[in-house]
Amino acid sequence: MALYEGHGVRTFLDSQPAAQSKVAAFVESYPIQTLNMMAHIRYATQGEVSLENVHPFQRELWGINFLFCHNGEVPKYSDEKPYGEYPLLGRSIEKYYKPIGKTDSEATFCALLNALRAEFTELPTLPLLYETLQRLCAQIVENDESSTILNFLLGCGQYTLFAYSWPGSRPGSKVWNGLYYTVRKPPFAKAHLSDTDYAVDFSQCTSSDDRVAVIATKPLTTNEKWREFKRGELLMFDNGLAFSELYDCDEVERQGRGLFSNSMDRIRQNQQQICYDTPQQLRMLVNKEISRKRGESLPLLEEEQNDPAAETLNTSITDDSPPWAKSGADLGCGGGCSGVAFRSCVQHMIGVDLSPEMVDKAKKRGCYDELLVGNVECVLRKHPKEGKICTNKNHGVLTHRSFDLIFACNVFVYIKDLRNVFEDVRRILNEGGIFAFSAEIFELDQEEEEVEEEPWALQSCARYVHKKHWLEESAKDFGFKIKAFEASQLRRKHNGREVHNALFVLMV
Repeated sequence: MALYEGHGVRTFLDSQPAAQSKVAAFVESYPIQTLNMMAHIRYATQGEVSLENVHPFQRELWGINFLFCHNGEVPKYSDEKPYGEYPLLGRSIEKYYKPIGKTDSEATFCALLNALRAEFTELPTLPLLYETLQRLCAQIVENDESSTILNFLLGCGQYTLFAYSWPGSRPGSKVWNGLYYTVRKPPFAKAHLSDTDYAVDFSQCTSSDDRVAVIATKPLTTNEKWREFKRGELLMFDNGLAFSELYDCDEVERQGRGLFSNSMDRIRQNQQQICYDTPQQLRMLVNKEISRKRGESLPLLEEEQNDPAAETLNTSITDDSPPWAKSGADLGCGGGCSGVAFRSCVQHMIGVDLSPEMVDKAKKRGCYDELLVGNVECVLRKHPKEGKICTNKNHGVLTHRSFDLIFACNVFVYIKDLRNVFEDVRRILNEGGIFAFSAEIFELDQEEEEVEEEPWALQSCARYVHKKHWLEESAKDFGFKIKAFEASQLRRKHNGREVHNALFVLMV
């Protein structure tokens, strides 16, 4: 096991079974206090049972102690290959980091670090690091999707932990190798272990301010809710929460909980080559459309009719303008970054998210009038899908409301068929209402179009990419007018095709 203590790392490694290890006996009595740690029990499928092959592995990069442990099989870095045949990742041109032992796990770790070292000459921000790791993970499994099992934890200092899962079973085995996580928060209770008659009462060793995320290869307890990682999903953990959006990573960075180094300068903001503030970009696009609408002499809102400045406000909408929407809904609000971006234009705003932990975080912002825990499709749908039973008390709760604005930032990349969402949103959106959302799209030429029938594809990063023309046609089928569209290229590809981040503004 390894744990961060400030900027240092304390490691405990032994090649003996834990039941026989004197190191394990020592750790049992060692007073551990840490914000970030990992532990690993090795199955030893590659490399002999010896100390150099024990996880977690540790290396220095950018003046930071990086830690890595892995569960699975990585054909690209198999111990059957000579080290010289191990492929480089990303932009790396040299193998600066080299494995000491004979495991595919350590070789994978070294390949990742070599790629990161080549990618950045200054300390990257968390969004840049997240996006880069996502691309590198996709490259590792590329062309070996069926035979690769890649589940790893990557520690990047005292605050930040990345976890990635490409699950699977080894040939002839019924054991499923994946990743799961749970979040423990107040009120803490007893956790009952799943493999033995034993319980831990966390209320005896925690405070009301504590929160902890636990990531494991299988659920460890029977009375807690564990969420399985999607295939190809990368999550960044910080302060007991899981993040998968670049703007959430950016917020963690701004709170001072990003990477820390005494030897590397931090990358300057204007040098970042990707734009990850989707909520603010979408809000600006909506502002432009509302300004254009009001330039067409739309009726003033009721509260503006006696406002001497109403004539000016009616033709130029900014973030400082009075709210133009009486009611709004944020589908997939996460920790509330999107709510902050849209708060000033809505009088009464509801936030919806699947994660109770994220809803708790959004609540602390104070920018929502109501918050609901639930799946987007669940809260929008009057009745469960045929053959399905929904136990969520918030099922269909939005179907009884009406809205002037509904928006969704980086939510639809997790929904395959959006036609049900379009239909349900159209049903509750008032005439003249705005439906704004982001999606990831690709364009195909006519020849490819005829070959590929599905209007969507699941990327190796566990996000759906949709065809632009299909989104447009689906929106029109349910009575929406496409009022604005913007797209920017991502640094990702799917099956050799560039993926674009797209913003849509629709109107009824």
